[in-house]
Amino acid sequence: MATAGQFVDIKWKLGVAMSSDTCRSLKYPYVTVTLKVADPSGQITDKTFEMTIPQFKNFFRQFKEMAAVLETV
Repeated sequence: MATAGQFVDIKWKLGVAMSSDTCRSLKYPYVTVTLKVADPSGQITDKTFEMTIPQFKNFFRQFKEMAAVLETV
């Protein structure tokens, strides 16, 4: 049976890539999210990923819904 880690913290930051070696003009915003998760032994690891603004808005909405459900437990 697999066990899930325990959520410890979340951090996010907004960024904009202006250009790269292969693309002269990007100018698209993105959000970098870092989740701190503790495994069953207590070891804390960071899970980092990037999302577009629409993806982040959807993620945030789902996170708020989960928090509301957890408050009723």
